[in-house]
Amino acid sequence: MNTALLERIRTPADLKEFSREELHQLCVELRQFILDSVSRTGGHLASNLGVVELTIALHAIFDTPGDAIVWDVGHQTYAHKILTGRRERMASLRQTDGLSGFPKREESEYDAFVAGHSSTSISAALGMAVGAKLKGESRRAIAVIGDGAMTAGMAFEALNNAGAMDANLLVILNDNEMSISPNVGALNNYLTKLLSGRFYNAMRRGGEKILSSVPPILELAKKAEEHMKGMVTPGTLFEEFGFNYLGPIDGHDLEVLLATLGNIKKLEGPQFLHIVTKKGKGYEQAECDPCLYHGVGKFDVAAGIPGASKAAKPTYTQVFSDWLVDMAAEEPRLVGITPAMREGSGLVHFSETYPERYFDVGIAEQHALTFAAGLACEGQKPVVAIYSTFLQRAYDQLIHDIALQNLPVMLAIDRGGLVGADGPTHAGAYDLSYLRCIPNMMVAAPSDEDECRRLLTTAFRHEGPSAVRYPRGCGPGAPLHSGLEAVPVGRGVLRRQGRRIALLAFGSMVTPALAAAESLDASVADMRFVKPLDLELIRTLADSHEALVTLEENALLGGAGSAVVEALNAMSLTRPVLQLGLPDRFVEHGDHGTLLARCGLDVPGILASIQKTFPE
Repeated sequence: MNTALLERIRTPADLKEFSREELHQLCVELRQFILDSVSRTGGHLASNLGVVELTIALHAIFDTPGDAIVWDVGHQTYAHKILTGRRERMASLRQTDGLSGFPKREESEYDAFVAGHSSTSISAALGMAVGAKLKGESRRAIAVIGDGAMTAGMAFEALNNAGAMDANLLVILNDNEMSISPNVGALNNYLTKLLSGRFYNAMRRGGEKILSSVPPILELAKKAEEHMKGMVTPGTLFEEFGFNYLGPIDGHDLEVLLATLGNIKKLEGPQFLHIVTKKGKGYEQAECDPCLYHGVGKFDVAAGIPGASKAAKPTYTQVFSDWLVDMAAEEPRLVGITPAMREGSGLVHFSETYPERYFDVGIAEQHALTFAAGLACEGQKPVVAIYSTFLQRAYDQLIHDIALQNLPVMLAIDRGGLVGADGPTHAGAYDLSYLRCIPNMMVAAPSDEDECRRLLTTAFRHEGPSAVRYPRGCGPGAPLHSGLEAVPVGRGVLRRQGRRIALLAFGSMVTPALAAAESLDASVADMRFVKPLDLELIRTLADSHEALVTLEENALLGGAGSAVVEALNAMSLTRPVLQLGLPDRFVEHGDHGTLLARCGLDVPGILASIQKTFPE
């Protein structure tokens, strides 16, 4: 692979010395380097192939890191990382102790803002632009936001605020889904370069001052301009927010990008540039199926990713997917809701089988929960499939719109616990803590695949708000029953009878607890429910054992272990309790097993902690 030009780049400032021909060749080298790197490490591919020209143009025109670039969402920053001095570390991408798959301020001064969740870029970049202005510095802040991220309310809140600030903010809408291809072409590129020029902007502002003395003529001129621009651009909405709208332009035409960004750099105030790109650009397989190539494991570039094969055992997501279709066949009131995570949350089968009962509300987690609450008010039985990390964004709606009204909305919470390569932005480390403190909530954590199916049924049939929280990936391989059997709410099960020490395990920690118990001859309880707790089981274990150990793949602070201690105190039972869980820090990305070991939650770590705390 030819990387002669890439190897000349130590900082983005080097790009300013490249000729136009060299920049074009650099696009080829960079795209091939990303493809080769991700095929070896896994990661986000299609989105990164789609922003190669944009990334080069931004760093070639603007003066980074003084001009801050905020990427939304941050998984499209591989080209940015390569151009900002991290090319030689790309082999460690998303690996333990390696490069993060997202921007990370501690990693580089060029990473202006951490963005693992969508729709935050405009708010953050606006704060940076205003901060620079308050310091008397003429730096620009740039928000690069995708069309999916633009659907979230927070993006529009920021747009509404930014238009009145008159700060040097540039918002770039990276549009790779909307059907606006007729607007992309030579004429439109020419118009955008013209409209981004200082002459046009000076004329427009000067004309407004002159015409303002004659209000009827000013209104007529504005209407004429809106009508004219409406024929070639869809930017009226953004103009109303107070932005100077430019575009759409071809985001893969480097010459147009360089010319347009060069003109924008000379302008003052809020600017909005609309570009159109193609996910997976330059790699045919990814262009044809950008969803499949969104997040990939290691693969052969020439052969591509092979077709889906039946896994030896189903993932928890697949267990949920199958359960949802089965339950929908029995219960016609069931509706499925996802905030733009149809594939990731396992709703593809359901959406195809029951399309009229399937709702993808876009990247709008707050709306998803309140929408579900409204459906519940009308007698429907909503199931909201959502990642643990994304549920955090809708906490107010969960409390006020669902729990306060005791509505039967069920949350199917995927990615509970650590998530490996995606790291702390996507870890579900806090849900047990923030869910159990909400009145009316029922919270369950299955220990295996069959328990997951049973607890999903239990939660769905519960007349009130409920949550079933399960981890990423596969379980221990428990045989699955095909029925829709529920379990008693708030009742755990004793999985192993031992002596002296009892392990009270929640969810994914049951399997390592059982393994550790063999060496300790300890008892193990699969607690099943974090709320309501099985108080009878806790009392029985406390009465018959010298010490208790709680285990959870959740933050220790306020988690399931804390709930057990609170219950013991309420029952006036005094027993030493060792709480094992995630530490009070953000756990970085890496191999899931390695991360658990570092947190002391693998079998050797559990044994070491117990033997140190409760020696024979």
